[in-house]
Amino acid sequence: MKNFAQLIKALDGTNSTKQKVEALVSYFESEKNEHAKLWMVALFTGKKPPRFVSTTLLRIWCAEISEIPLWLFEETYHIIGDLAESIALMLPAHNRSSDVSLSDVIGQMQQLKSGSEDQKKQFVLHHWSTMSNDEIWILNKLITGGFRIGVSKNLIIQALASVKGWTNSQVAHTLTGNWNPNKTNWYDLFDQQNIKTDISKPYPFYLSYPISEENLSDINKEGWVAEWKWDGIRCQRIQRSQNVFIWSRGEELINDQFPELLNNASDIDSFVLDGEILVWSGGRPLGFQDLQKRLGKKNPGKKIQKDYPVIFMAYDILEYDGKDIRDTPFSQRRNVLESIFQNNIKDQNLLISETLFFENLEDLANHRQNAISINAEGLMLKSQKGIYHSGRKAGEMWKWKKQPFTIDAVMIYAQRGHGRRAGLFSDFTFALWNDQVLVPFAKAYSGLTDAEMNEITAWVRKNTIESFGPVSSVKPELVFELAFEDIMLSSRHKSGVAVRFPRISRWRKDKSSHDIDQLQTLKDMISSR
Repeated sequence: MKNFAQLIKALDGTNSTKQKVEALVSYFESEKNEHAKLWMVALFTGKKPPRFVSTTLLRIWCAEISEIPLWLFEETYHIIGDLAESIALMLPAHNRSSDVSLSDVIGQMQQLKSGSEDQKKQFVLHHWSTMSNDEIWILNKLITGGFRIGVSKNLIIQALASVKGWTNSQVAHTLTGNWNPNKTNWYDLFDQQNIKTDISKPYPFYLSYPISEENLSDINKEGWVAEWKWDGIRCQRIQRSQNVFIWSRGEELINDQFPELLNNASDIDSFVLDGEILVWSGGRPLGFQDLQKRLGKKNPGKKIQKDYPVIFMAYDILEYDGKDIRDTPFSQRRNVLESIFQNNIKDQNLLISETLFFENLEDLANHRQNAISINAEGLMLKSQKGIYHSGRKAGEMWKWKKQPFTIDAVMIYAQRGHGRRAGLFSDFTFALWNDQVLVPFAKAYSGLTDAEMNEITAWVRKNTIESFGPVSSVKPELVFELAFEDIMLSSRHKSGVAVRFPRISRWRKDKSSHDIDQLQTLKDMISSR
């Protein structure tokens, strides 16, 4: 834990990408415990041990040891905004440091998953009394599952590439899939032969940036291809050695959720498709709300498969007949994709995304405008010469999303934030008029500058009507324009509607609560799409 705590302190002490990579390289080179390094990589790439004790018990135990009332702990926690940090600050101070390794701590946590409350308490209190404050903070982060330190997976990849002498792409491919620190070791994870023989292993996804006006002017029909940007879940469909594996972009194996897509669709020995899972009916995709009926449901029955039938919409091919073709230009990959769909794919649940004809930017703008009518999110623009990169890369693939819906609403609740936003009100609930009654319909926390958030926080403190822990009800006076990607009817919400990806687009200081929109205006947007 000592080495890991020093790494976290070094990473937290700089905003420099170069210095963060250097700190990571130094850790990999100096840490002798390979299992600890393995867990470090796992933690920074989204793999975390299951929570074995509730945060409620952590609060109670900390209050007991600190000899403070639980209500005072709660009030202090809400001001600090981070439970792990609150506990580390409130525990009695000491100058000790523990020699226990990161991997040993996680191993003990996993063993206690089925342990008694007394055993869990003994473990937690022992480490709280023997670790330094920095180590306690990290332990608390591990226990609560909130381990986010502001280091992207890409930085881990860069550091490992430097240490291993590999390319970033090779490391990124190594870290994909369902490898587990409990079932593998440092050597096996980076063994090239193991990577090649793992028939389920996906490739790193290529992610796009929104296109700017400047880049849009470079798009032409000779060098670029346009496709619909589908509103489903991004996946890779892997078929190797007569086996099929479907991986989500979050690197979750989701075979059991979509049995319709597991048919052996071709006599080609192995191929990997990049695409989107959509609920599909009558020759067109249904809305994302229909797809949500399928997400997370393992081994869905015949009725749900019939009511919400899914297809895999392929728009790229990454491997063909066992050969990695990601470095092949997109125009050639597209030719391969079209060829196998014409000659080899016989499964009606597998479709190929169409390319859209355009002569100029005006044609593209018209396609983009029409995206809403077919439940697409907008357009994807791909360079004919572009290769399939690992991770987010600008220049060869862009997304041009449709214009979002917007509506003016009034803030009625404000909630204190966490982490960097601790001490600020940063999460807000908004309402619309339903005749003369304000009805809450959306929550949003993004879209404000730091200066605006500071200004709103000062206003909330002066205009709070009632407090409920970290949440304050406020006078309905501040008006904001909210943007969102989609809207649908919903029986689960008091308003009767649900909006997708709401965010604050601007603070309307020129408007009062009398000027905001009616709930019916929001409902009318559904019928007018």
